[in-house]
Amino acid sequence: MMAACDTFRSGAVEQLRTHARRLQIPIFEKGYEKDPAVVAKEAIQEATRNKSDVVLVDTAGRMQDNEPLMRALSKLINLNKPDLVLFVGEALVGNDAVDQLNKFNQKLADLSTVPTARLIDGILLTKFDTIDDKVGAALSMVYISGSPVMFVGCGQSYTDLKKLNVKSIVKTLLK
Repeated sequence: MMAACDTFRSGAVEQLRTHARRLQIPIFEKGYEKDPAVVAKEAIQEATRNKSDVVLVDTAGRMQDNEPLMRALSKLINLNKPDLVLFVGEALVGNDAVDQLNKFNQKLADLSTVPTARLIDGILLTKFDTIDDKVGAALSMVYISGSPVMFVGCGQSYTDLKKLNVKSIVKTLLK
């Protein structure tokens, strides 16, 4: 099930609905100007009732210095205790992505309302097919955050989202 928790950006719910329909995946939505943390909680409850194994919670894109959106993300994480929190970023931005990830984790720690702050568990890098042998930023993200690159986007179709092939990266670096 997908949960439409980008209740901020105009058109976000419709966009996710289109993807859910194409993928034949149920979607849980409550519209706009709703509390994303509450929408996620209700989606998880609905998924549990329907015996769904996975709920993908789609949240608003945000910059790490946008206090209201970071506060909303922290609340969503603290309230729902997800199994996996992924940072989605573009591989093209290079070392700026390292800074973004660091600031994301710091902001999540600062805004946490629980004793042990929940941080980013893994990284999904989009546009990975465009960086050739320039994987240094991805390596730095892993090294600095301790979070693995779990998935990479290598194109525009649904099947272009792949698990990171570490052997391929090492081979590229050793050329």
